[in-house]
Amino acid sequence: MTGVETFRDLQREVTEWRRYLHENPELDFREYNTAKFVAEKLASFGINHIVTGIAETGIVALIQGEGGDGPTIGLRADMDALPIIEASNKPWSSKTPGIMHGCGHDGHTAMLLGAAKHLASTRNFKGCAALIFQPAEEVEFPSGGFRMVEEGIMDRFGISQVFGMHTRPGIDIGAFGIRHGATMGSQDDFDIVVKGAGGHASTPHRTVDPVTIGAQIILGLQTLVSRKTDPMESLVISVTKLKASQAYNQIPDQVEISGTVRALASNLRDFAEQEMLAAAQGIARGFGGDVDFRYLRSCPVTFNHPEETELAITAARSLVGHDCVDDNMKVTMGAEDFAYMSEARPGAYIFIGNGPTVPTHHPAYDFNDEALPYGIGYWVKLVETILPV
Repeated sequence: MTGVETFRDLQREVTEWRRYLHENPELDFREYNTAKFVAEKLASFGINHIVTGIAETGIVALIQGEGGDGPTIGLRADMDALPIIEASNKPWSSKTPGIMHGCGHDGHTAMLLGAAKHLASTRNFKGCAALIFQPAEEVEFPSGGFRMVEEGIMDRFGISQVFGMHTRPGIDIGAFGIRHGATMGSQDDFDIVVKGAGGHASTPHRTVDPVTIGAQIILGLQTLVSRKTDPMESLVISVTKLKASQAYNQIPDQVEISGTVRALASNLRDFAEQEMLAAAQGIARGFGGDVDFRYLRSCPVTFNHPEETELAITAARSLVGHDCVDDNMKVTMGAEDFAYMSEARPGAYIFIGNGPTVPTHHPAYDFNDEALPYGIGYWVKLVETILPV
């Protein structure tokens, strides 16, 4: 028997909460019903210090341990859904057309609520656990994590360390994955407007064709990764949007190119911004055109701090055993706005197994309810590990 058995009594109730949240998804900064549901549950557990309305719909609730004075640690769960048409065909599928919980945030919220119920009933720790229910993780800058930090939650609630958790398809149920240092990439976004001189498609020699220039720029951006960065470093430049003429026989005056940049080091973000502009300008001007360039810095690298990572590993292994915690999992270039919180305070971010399911952000994705007691147990073990009586 492992430590998780202690938390199986909560599974049925927390599954009902999770499926209710899945049926009623809400998008960024509009999680009004979700926030109301969370606040009412927290109050029903006997938690008296509940602050709502942070970053529109965010919540911070404090549970004071009975072991005496001590620090306050933050436990963060995100609450928002995605603008995706659900195709899971589950009985608890989304009731809101075009919106679904495609990234497991319904499970994240439910697991932290389950931990809140347990911690509020036992209070077998010193100091304080600050439960952070965050809106708008899925949006571009400024996201919910950024706004909660900007609105001062770390100082306001005296949070000294902060921890996050995310579901991960492909990791077995009952297993966890984590790593020291950079664990998820930064996210920046860019727009390039290629300026030319349009005309009829039958007389391209009378134009400065921004479509041709744009094609050269798209290819040129890839050489910044393959030929101008260290192959041992991680940089991804992906063009994801391309807008030109809507007519078959028209060469437009301009073409719009947009995309995303992912990196694992801040110096690569600086490199990308400078070199992308230089490359786009050089190519465009060589063909007689020019560019307007916008580079928007969004989410920083998600970085796991040494002490907090070891604490997270210890808590997870106390729950499921040594072999079920991979402490050197592969880095991912996906971004996560928990990074703003771990910039403001030292912290660690762990992944919890969802089993062999489709990936997150897939229309058929669904959080695996068998993971709930493991997530609840991890949060409880983490609090009792860091704040022992």
